[in-house]
Amino acid sequence: MDARSEVLIQSTPDAQWLPRGGRADVVRSNVAPGPTCLVRLLICRGETVFCVPRDGSGKLDLPTRKVPSSDQDGRATARQFAFDVFGRRASVTPVGFVRNVVHGQPDGYQWPVPLAHFTLWATDGEPLGAGTWVDANDHASLLSARHWFPLVVAGT
Repeated sequence: MDARSEVLIQSTPDAQWLPRGGRADVVRSNVAPGPTCLVRLLICRGETVFCVPRDGSGKLDLPTRKVPSSDQDGRATARQFAFDVFGRRASVTPVGFVRNVVHGQPDGYQWPVPLAHFTLWATDGEPLGAGTWVDANDHASLLSARHWFPLVVAGT
């Protein structure tokens, strides 16, 4: 893939989880865009992915970390996060991202406007902490409702 190429996998106009008129795009790309708000680590073992409980809700999700505004594309955060998960340095490679497109300054919306990115980074290793390996290879997966899921089934 060309370093500047992006492939739109899915677009959700008027996404119900965004302010009115917001759009969510799922984009396959090997370049992480800015501003990146969250990084997620995609750790695969065969057809399964490593998941942890999310936001205190108990729902499983990929390991996720908030990105400070000083790290525009999230690369430094992804590298440090991988180190924290594996206890050693590990390479991280952008797979793609979810891009929220929101206009105006909606009340209660916590992300940058008009664009906010949530980037998926592939990495390899055996996590040190507890988690669950979940089959993510088909649309029946319990992860299929996650916004990043189309990136996984698109061939990561």
